[in-house]
Order: sequence, then C-alpha cells, then structure tokens
Amino acid sequence: MAFAHLHLHTEYSLLDGACRIKPLIAQLKELGMDTCAVTDHGVLYGAVDFYKECKRHGIHPVIGCEVYVTQDMREKSGANREYSHLILLCENMTGYQNLMKLSSAGFTEGFYYKPRIDLALLKEHHEGLIASSACLSGELPKLLLENRYEDAKAHALMMQDIMGPGNYFIEVMDHHIREQKLVIPQLVKLSRESGIPLIVTNDCHYLKKEDAPAQEVLMCIQTGKTLEDEQRMRMETEELYVKSEEEMRALFPHLGEAITRTHEIAMRCQVDFDFSAHHLPLYIPNENTGESNEELLRRLCFEGLHARYPTNPEEAIKRMEYELDVISSMGFVDYFLIVWDFIRFAREQNIMVGPGRGSGAGSIVAYCLNITQLDPLKYNLLFERFLNPERVSMPDLDIDLCYERRGEVIDYVAGKYGHDHVAQIITFGTMAARGVIRDVGRVLGYTYQETDQVAKLVPMELNITLERALNQSPQLRDLRRDNPRVRRLLDTASLLEGMPRHAATHAAGVLITQKPLTDYVPLQTNDAVITTQYPMGNLEELGLLKTDFLGLRTLTVIRDALELMALSGVHMTADDIPIDDPTVYAMLSTGDTDGLFQLESAGMRSFIAELKPETFEDIIAAISLYRPGPMASIPRFIQGKNNPKSIRYITPELAPILGVTYGCMVYQEQVMQIVRDLAGFSYGRSDQIRRAMSKKKKEIMDREKEIFIHGSEEDGVPGCLKKGISRQAAEAIYEEMIAFASYAFNKSHAAPYALLSVKTAWLKRHYPAEFMAALINSYLGNAGKVAVYVQFCRRNEIPVLPPLINHSHVKFVVDTKDRRKGIRFGLNAIKSLGEKAALAIVNERNKRGDYRDIFDFCERVDGSTVNKRAVEALIKAGAFDGLGGNRVQCMQVYEAVMDQQARQKRNHHKNQLSLFDAAFEDRFELNTISYPDVEEYPKSTLLAMEKEVTGIYITGHPLDEYAHELDKLTWSTKVLDELAEREDHGLTEDGRQVSLGGLVVGVNQKATRKGDIMAFVTLEDLTGQVECLFFPRVWERFAHLIREDLACLLTGKLSVQEDRPTSLIVDSARILRAQEKPPANEPEENETLLAKNAPIKLYLQIAREQMPACEKLLKRQPGHIPVYFHLKDEQMTLLAPRDWWVKEALDARADLLTILPSEQIKVVNKAT
Repeated sequence: MAFAHLHLHTEYSLLDGACRIKPLIAQLKELGMDTCAVTDHGVLYGAVDFYKECKRHGIHPVIGCEVYVTQDMREKSGANREYSHLILLCENMTGYQNLMKLSSAGFTEGFYYKPRIDLALLKEHHEGLIASSACLSGELPKLLLENRYEDAKAHALMMQDIMGPGNYFIEVMDHHIREQKLVIPQLVKLSRESGIPLIVTNDCHYLKKEDAPAQEVLMCIQTGKTLEDEQRMRMETEELYVKSEEEMRALFPHLGEAITRTHEIAMRCQVDFDFSAHHLPLYIPNENTGESNEELLRRLCFEGLHARYPTNPEEAIKRMEYELDVISSMGFVDYFLIVWDFIRFAREQNIMVGPGRGSGAGSIVAYCLNITQLDPLKYNLLFERFLNPERVSMPDLDIDLCYERRGEVIDYVAGKYGHDHVAQIITFGTMAARGVIRDVGRVLGYTYQETDQVAKLVPMELNITLERALNQSPQLRDLRRDNPRVRRLLDTASLLEGMPRHAATHAAGVLITQKPLTDYVPLQTNDAVITTQYPMGNLEELGLLKTDFLGLRTLTVIRDALELMALSGVHMTADDIPIDDPTVYAMLSTGDTDGLFQLESAGMRSFIAELKPETFEDIIAAISLYRPGPMASIPRFIQGKNNPKSIRYITPELAPILGVTYGCMVYQEQVMQIVRDLAGFSYGRSDQIRRAMSKKKKEIMDREKEIFIHGSEEDGVPGCLKKGISRQAAEAIYEEMIAFASYAFNKSHAAPYALLSVKTAWLKRHYPAEFMAALINSYLGNAGKVAVYVQFCRRNEIPVLPPLINHSHVKFVVDTKDRRKGIRFGLNAIKSLGEKAALAIVNERNKRGDYRDIFDFCERVDGSTVNKRAVEALIKAGAFDGLGGNRVQCMQVYEAVMDQQARQKRNHHKNQLSLFDAAFEDRFELNTISYPDVEEYPKSTLLAMEKEVTGIYITGHPLDEYAHELDKLTWSTKVLDELAEREDHGLTEDGRQVSLGGLVVGVNQKATRKGDIMAFVTLEDLTGQVECLFFPRVWERFAHLIREDLACLLTGKLSVQEDRPTSLIVDSARILRAQEKPPANEPEENETLLAKNAPIKLYLQIAREQMPACEKLLKRQPGHIPVYFHLKDEQMTLLAPRDWWVKEALDARADLLTILPSEQIKVVNKAT
C-alpha cells in the first residue's frame, strides 16, 4: 500500500468521532492498509489504546492530534474565541513529548471553549512534530475562502519556517463540499508556488459510508438536538469515512504523488511506548537522617512491628522480612514511604484516615507503618494478593480520608513533590446499553414511553451489551424483528454503544511522578481540576504510579460523632472503638442498620437480620456475600452459621480454611489458601491461578488443574494426591473453585469496610444522639436523607429539637432537654442563611451572651452578613420562639427593625451625629418599635413554614395522626429511594402493585391529546415525595376526592425508570383515617402482638424462592389473618408483611393449592 490516513477521529473526539478503535483496526486490515494516524480534536485520550491495538494487529501507529490554534492563547474574551485547526503528528519521541506539552497547555493555559494553543507556543515545542494544514477549519483554507491568497501564501511559508523544511504539508481533501471544490485548486497552486509539498487526506469521522446517519445521531447527542431540528449542527456530506487507497486515488487522479507521500510521512513517524519500565516517584525525607530510603523504611517497619506485636512473635518477624525483601526487589520502597508520609501528615492534622482498603490490607508492612489498621495475620489476609513476586504489577493502596478534608492531603502531596508532579486522574463516562438506547431514541424523536419499553427489555446484568441482550431476551429479539422503528433504534444504538460520552475526574485516583507530569502524560482540566488525559489503566501500563485518595463520608461522620462525645466528657479516638461488643451484634441482628456503613440498604438489612451476626468475621462475610453472584451462597451460609451440624466439607483439609465462613467459599484469599495448602503451590502462583479462574482462561485452568491434582516436580508442586487427598475430592474442589472464583470477593477489601461498619454500629448503639447528629450533618443539603434520619430519631425516641437562636450551633449538635439527650437543629440547615451567617450568629452569641429578643438580635448582627432573607428564614424556622414574640409578630416587625439599625449604623459610619442628632436620640428611643397585638399562625401554617425553610417538618408533622396507618405499609418514599441504590436500579420492581400513603401537596391537571383530563399528583409521606399519575379513567373516579392537604392512600403500579424518579401509576385511592387516641395506659398493639393473638393463622412451608409466587396469591384478598412462612432449609419461621395477610384462610388455601402441595399449607384455628 502507498496511502495512509493521516487525519482521523476516533471515539475519543468525544461525541464527534465515531471510529471506534478496535473496529477501525479491523477495517484497516480489511482495506489492506499497514499504517494509520490518530488525530483527535485537541486531545490524546485514545493514543495508548490506539497504539496497542495497532501493534496487536501489525499496523504501524502514528500518534497525532488536531489542535486548536488561536492568535493569543492567553487572551480569553469574546473577540478571541476564533480558532483554526492544525494537524500535528509525532515523528519521534521528542515530538511526542512536545505534543503532550502542547495539548496540556491548551487546557491548563489556553482553554476558552476549546483547548487552544498559539503559534508562539508551537514555535517553542515544534521539534519532532510534522504539521499539515487540516480541513476547511484550518487557517490556510479559511484565508483562501476569504480570497486572501497572498496572506495564505505568507501563512504557509511562516508555518514551514516554524516547523522546519519537510515538516509542514498542505492538506487537500474532497468530501463533495462546495467550499472544498473552491479551495482545492488554490491549495494546489499555492503548493506549486511555495514549494511546500501536498498531501491528500480524508477527514475520517466514521468507518463506513453507511455509518453517516449514526454520526449525525452522535452529534445530536452532543448538542442536545433531535434529527428533526432544522437548526442543529450537521455534516454536509456522507464522505467522512475510512476510504480505501483506490477510492482516494479515484478522487485525486492527478495527485498520485501527494497520495503516496502520506505513507512516507507515516513511516517517518516512529513513536514507541515502553510498557515494561516503571517510572516511580522518589520519596523526599522531611529531614536528613543519613539513612537511605530503604534503611528508613526498614527502621520504621520494625518500630511499628514492636508497637503492633509487643511480644515480637516469630511469625510476624518472618512475614515482615519476606515482605520487605519483595518490596525492595520490586522497587517499591519509595512508594511505601510516600504513602506512609502523607498518612502521617493527615493524622498529625487530625484528618480522619480509613483503616486501609483493598489488597494492601494484606501487607504487614502497611500495617506496621500505620497505613492499614487490620492485622493481616489475625484475619488471614494475604500479601501476594497485593504484591506478587511471581507477577510484577504496580502496588495499589486505597486510602480513605475524611471527605471534607481530602483536598488538604492532596495539597500536601502536591506541595511536597511539586504541583507539576501531582494530578488527579481522568475517567470516561461511556454510552452503556440502556443509556445509548435512551440517547438515540431521544435524537430519533421517539416518545419516552416507546424508548423506555425497549430499554427495559435489556437484562439487568453487569456490563451487559446490546449483542448479549438480544441473545438473552427473546422479547427484545422479537421486537427488533417485527418493528422497523425498534430495529432502527437498536441498530443505531449498537454502532454507538460503548463510546465515551464525557470526561470526568476519577473519584479517588491521584498520580505522583518523579519528573514533571507532562514528561509522561498529557494533562487537561475538568472543572478547574487538573487531571491526566489518560485513564487509570493506561497510566499503569505506562509504568506510572497512582494512589487512591477517596473522600469517605463515613469517616467524617465518625470524626464528628467523636467530637460531639468529647463535648460531654467522653474522649475517644476511632481506634479506641471496640469491634467485639455483643450488644452491637445484638442490635444488628434486629435489622437496626439505618445509617450504618455498607449495611443500610433494605436488602442488606434483611440479610443481616436473618444472619444474626455474632462476630466481626460475620460482618466481613456479609459484605462480601451481598453482591450479584455470591448472593446465591447466602442461604447456605446462614444455614451453616445457625446450624453448624449442617456444614459439610469435601475433605477435612478444607475446615481450617472455610470454617470461618461456615463451609462456604467467600473470599479470593480462600481460593489461594486452598491451592497452597492442599496442593503445595506457592502463594504467588496461587494468585495467578485465582486470576486465571476469575477471567475464565480455560487453557491455563486446565493445565493448572492437572498440576493441582497430580503435582509437578519441575515446578516443585507436590499436588493433592501426594498430600493425601483423593482424586475425586481434588476434582470436586477445583471445579467449585472455578465456579466461585469469577465472583469471589477480596477479603482485604471487605475487612476494612466491615471495620467501619462495626465502628459506626458501636457509635449508634452507645451514643445514638451523637452518631445521628453527625450523620445528619453529613447530609445537609439533601433534604430527603435528612428527613429519613430525623424520622428514624423520632421513631427511636431521640428528640429532634427545633432551631433556637440561643441554643443552636452552626451544625446539628447534641442538646439535653428534660435530662434526655436530643439533637438540636443546626442553623446551617436553614435555607437562605448559609454557613457564614450561621457562624456570625454563633460567634456574636459566644462573645456577648444570649440574644434577648429579635430586636436585640437585629441590633447585634451585621446586616450585610445576616440579611433580611436570612432573618425571615430564622423566624419561619422558629428560631426566635420563646423570646417574647410569636412568629406572626416577628414577621411583622423584623424589616422595620433591620431598617432602623441600618440607618443608625450608616449615620455612625458617616460621622453625622451632630449635637442636634444627639438631642434627637432620646425622642427616637421613645418611638422604639414594638410587637403588634396579633395571634400566632395556625399550626398547619407553622409547619408549612418550617418545611419551606428547612426541607422538613420540625415541631410536628401533618401526618403524625395517620402514623398508625402509614406504619403498616411496606412501601414508602424511603424504600423508593433505596431502589435507585440497588444494583439493578430497582428496574425489577417496575410494574409492582404497591400502596403509598401520605399528604397530597400538589395537583396538576392536564388535557390529553383526546381532550380527556389526567392528573399528576404529588404525594408526600414522612420521608419524601413521589409523583403519582392518574390516567383519565382513574381520575374521573377519584377527582372529587383528591385535593391538596388531603391525607390519602394511593394504590397502583410502580413506574421505575433509570433516568427519572420512580413514580406511581394510580389504580385506586382512599382517604386515610386519623388515629383515635387510645385511652391512657393502653398502648397500641404492634403487628407481632396482633399476629400472636390472632384466633386464626395460616402457615406455609416453602423455600425462599417461592415467596414471590405466594405473595401474588396472598395479596388477592387482603385481610387480618396473619401468614407465617416456615423456611425448612433455613430452619426459620418468618411473619409475613402486614399487606400479605389474608381475609379468608380457606379461600387463600384454595388459591395456594395451585402452587403448593396440601401438606405444606396449614390453617390453625384456636377456636376449634
């Protein structure tokens, strides 16, 4: 071949280029091409992936970029928004270094709508680069189209002068666009007159001509338009595809030399990425001790070992020596010191640090350096899962930090190693299967319902693709076959699926380099944060070291809870919190997990309640099991825990390994231990086998299976048979490991999370007010979450005290009222106030004492900090209650008082107090503003005001008198919110029949296309709001009933959608009945007591998976007869939810006989 594409946009020209890298390389091979360039707009995002894929398939890669060039990159005004395109290709590694610097500067110095550079910067960094004049947006074609031929010629000669002879080319392309037809002859003429060589290119944006419509869709996704929008940005041609050499020669039959020249240029470009070298930063000691870094690490480790293991056990010393040898031989000494140093800094600054997460928790070195907080020997955490001497890989210590102060630690690292050596890491949001269907459907102009119907047929599976979805879903397959609109939707979506949609900043990743960052990677900016242009995987391939600095809310909650405890004289650190308190596990066993790290979801709460954990190990296992895949082992795990006699081991040698998890394989480390202990593999090789199993590498698994059973003298592995394990047992164990390994969880990751779970549980159990106050503070700004936790406090007799100007602090605090600890509402939670105003109010009170009344308050606070809106919000929230005036009175005087104070301060400020003013002051005081004689607002108005300015009801709730009915309901807005946090986003609940109770706070009627009236009703319960849709037939039945401020029960089907809040499609409605107050000393009966005392009961003996089928039948006739489920396999009996109870036991039995044998259904009647 004698042609190469030197102007090509991959999917990393975000939402503009549609040449996906893997299909692109396949297309190049099919066209017989042996080289190609990547020239994405302004970025190098895809350079590494493009290079790797090219090399994998024998294509010579050319690394380049289509940069944006402006007159002065530092001028950022409207007049300087203009820019031109320019193609830059890397001739060598010097050119690559310079292109990284240019692309980085375009973002960090020149960004204004686009990442821009200027010719002055190009002149500074031109070495090793080849340039060409680009498309119609290039400076050269633009000048020619303006009939400025001489200026164009001067520009071309200037560019040749900047780039050097033979390094600047005039680019011609023909996509059958009118402007190109005009400019091509002039470009040819200019080349001839100037002596600057021509090249022929095609501006490739997609692979094949038939992909042009998909490119249009992609641009509409980028710009938020639809194809029907006549004003949308569009390509004027269908020629922007990867053409063959024959097609290019046919386009330019007289420019054969210019076509051949492209191949010559491509072969001049020799950039080679080195994926074998590591570029690790060097630790900079804070003081010179005369030690090498290796000696320093060793000293610190053994000092830590003596502190962690006072008796200096041989096992710990042996493990330490082994790990230090591995760390040193792999060149990671400086890495450990860098992490140790910034964690030391964080602790010295009282910044909460997590217990250390990820495989690094398996290192005794990390434990003794105080990087991690779990003893790897005690919990059988394996070092080889972190660093494997038989498989060189980069270390990865995941560090969790207080999310409010994470930035301080990153700033410390940047300050120490240089701001040009530290950056955060980019990540890309991609168009996944369901998301791309929705995006494409919107662009095609399809209705939301039509697109939603198709999207919901994609199975809820991790990393599902449209291809797999069509294979798995017959309904989706049939719909595509029978419906042309669906076929168009899915075919277009398939072309765009998986493409990056946008760039973002990784939540935790930080890169630290020895030399300046741009010696290794290009940079960019995301919302003023400097990040790499390469994602985490590429950085690791290039031998660069990243560290995770994750801001974790839970650490901030623990810190704040401990600080609140200290105010009452209880001084503890997070390390002092025990993890073996039986009362904590007893609390968890009741399902009381609200607010607890990793344990709060409805599903996890139910699992924990069934598990009834008794040890820390139980919590580690629970966190590992509660995820897709391992969930299948939950019943066996619970059975093993609750009935140890049921545990069976294939061979007794498994007992020491699997005993802690009741005979179940739960952890990756257990797979490694089995391979090592039963067959004699090294830990390093056992980790490689685990990886092969998890990635289903059949060839490796088959080879290792033979060695696992029979051993290998060559490899020094005795095998199971020689260690006394039968072939049958060995084969069964190996097959179970293969089945399990793909979803096994890393215990070194679960254990630190479990540690935080148990510590938050301890705080909640023993200091509930302090814990809940800290938790609520962490969610300020999220009214829904605050409402959930406030309701939890009320249900559990933790008083939530209203905001008071003389008692409240900036945040929620613990306050004592009537000798009971309560949570005092924080001023910062009041809308329109803000932290600055709240702090000013508290500081003034601390300095000069309590405020006497609203007049005293307005006189003492600075009106510029605490303005009228803030004071009005304080009044509505009830902050001045009890200071002499009611809220109506305060509302009527505060503006006049503030105006009066403002006038006085202005006069003082201007030194305008004359003798006349001083004499007038006495008369002014006589006219002091006083409270008008008016009655307080009604209770409902007071509550509405509180809700308006805080997002929640404080001194009561309009639904309090209906709590007896609401408490019986299985579903609430809290449960709906939890759906979104589930792995499947709750989509499996779509269409489920549920009842929701609450207060109608909004009714919006609309006419349908047919002229019928439907309604959108907003229902509010104790924790949030949900939209409820009444379609015309239903609205016709209930319109007379539904009005604002009505407490009602709505029954219907859930509408669960990925990109919209869950709503309710209403079938029926009824008014809630207010509770009649029971006589004194006569408490209400709860469900358990009602069921216990019921004269008739229905018992069903079933397996857990039969519950959904039973639920459907039981709910046909709701009533007051309780239903019990006896789960024989799990040896437990459960009381069914209240809305599963039945009206007639015998009728329900008749229905149930359709799915259960009669011996599994029993009706118990006390009267007979």
